[in-house]
Amino acid sequence: MTESPIILVVDDEPLIRQALDTLLRSVGYRVRTFATALDLYEDDCLPEASCLILDIRLPFTSGLDFQQKLTDRGIVVPIIFVTAHGDIPMTVRAMKAGAADFLSKPFRDQDILDSVASAVLKHQEFLGSSKTEADLKSRYTQLSPREQQIMAMATAGLMNKQIAGELGLSEITVKIHRGKVSRKMSAKTFADLVKMAELLGLSHR
Repeated sequence: MTESPIILVVDDEPLIRQALDTLLRSVGYRVRTFATALDLYEDDCLPEASCLILDIRLPFTSGLDFQQKLTDRGIVVPIIFVTAHGDIPMTVRAMKAGAADFLSKPFRDQDILDSVASAVLKHQEFLGSSKTEADLKSRYTQLSPREQQIMAMATAGLMNKQIAGELGLSEITVKIHRGKVSRKMSAKTFADLVKMAELLGLSHR
């Protein structure tokens, strides 16, 4: 029998942690809660998690900085940011970095449950499509050297214009290569491609 997904909650407000723990357990999830990002980072449950609910303003390190730290460490987990202080720049930065959702406090129980369910499903689909690191490496080896180069540059955050300039190509040619990369890697979205690059350990420069 398949075990229920693990949901991690990081929020410095005890009442919020307790409320989310109770709510998520009531629909069958396994839940771990933490008061700070550091507490979670030092735990060993991150690789097993299907979703992380993360307060954007935390003691010692912000949720956005912690998101980057997870990316740098190669940990792939959908993040739902929650905050009472959200603004447009924060939302944009979080979503560009691959956040699954961004909810403002106070949020409705159904909103967080819907968001978690969506994040868990996407994570399962990603793991299912990726299967194993060996599968990813096999797909990656099917890329031409130029496509591998462009995949590394694109997933590192370079825009098509920047890639074109560095490689002496036209933007149209870069777009064509990126399309081929996505098809060969079976990446449904750019976020999926970024996650694949993380798992493969790709880097630019």
